[in-house]
Amino acid sequence: MDKPVNNRAWFLVLPVLALVAFSAVLPLMTVVNYSIQDTFGNNQFFWAGLEWFEDVINSDRIRAALGRQILFSAIILAIEIPLGIFIALNMPKKGAWASFCLVLMALPLLIPWNVVGTIWQVFGRVDIGLLGYTLAKLGIDYNYVNDALDAWVTIIVMDVWHWTSLVALLCYAGLQSIPDAYYQAAKIDQASRWKVFRYIELPKMQGVLLIAVLLRFMDSFMIYTEPFVVTGGGPGNATTFLSIDLVKMAVGQFDLGPAAAFSLIYFLVILLISFVFYTVMTKDQGAQ
Repeated sequence: MDKPVNNRAWFLVLPVLALVAFSAVLPLMTVVNYSIQDTFGNNQFFWAGLEWFEDVINSDRIRAALGRQILFSAIILAIEIPLGIFIALNMPKKGAWASFCLVLMALPLLIPWNVVGTIWQVFGRVDIGLLGYTLAKLGIDYNYVNDALDAWVTIIVMDVWHWTSLVALLCYAGLQSIPDAYYQAAKIDQASRWKVFRYIELPKMQGVLLIAVLLRFMDSFMIYTEPFVVTGGGPGNATTFLSIDLVKMAVGQFDLGPAAAFSLIYFLVILLISFVFYTVMTKDQGAQ
């Protein structure tokens, strides 16, 4: 006998749908509207077609920002994913030390993004910052305000400090789900530590690793607050990522049409790369 369907349950979902429509769909449609129109002021618009999209795609400035953004995300993933796995593998599995390590790893995630940027902005200053002052006393020429390489190093170290904990906690949760029988069988077979990791732990962590890679890619590709607070996109345009360039275009220059087209392309790029990540990683997981 078929189970009866209670359509009244949909009424419980309607408030959520209305909230999503108000907070996401309507602003998105507004951006789409701005991206295909132009204005001379007085809230009078006329059709511009794909003109703004062509300007954004052909812009050398945006291409340079895209290159910096891809490089930053690639460096972040190359550092945080292996480092998070290493930390998770070396965290205690049970007892009071396990609870202490979990709390310690969660602390950076509790700090708001603008506070993280402010902390590292002060921390790296040569005159009053502990890091900058110490490096200066050691004879190391460090100044993230004037040197592009120092600015990049500062932002990368800051992001690694802030977000590696997320990868470590996700990997730790994946490791905790592995039954003890797997380790006992590996011990009986006298499997090496590398083989235990390669054939037991890594396959069991693939699900959480997929989540970690997607979250860290999307967040690093959309990063704005931390580098803006620390460097303001400088020195010059050395740390002007896509999000900072977008805000400069929309708020600083008030070019609403190009900024709207830019934001839509930005969204589609993130969606496309995330889909590629998801497809590749789930395909490898299914093959195993």
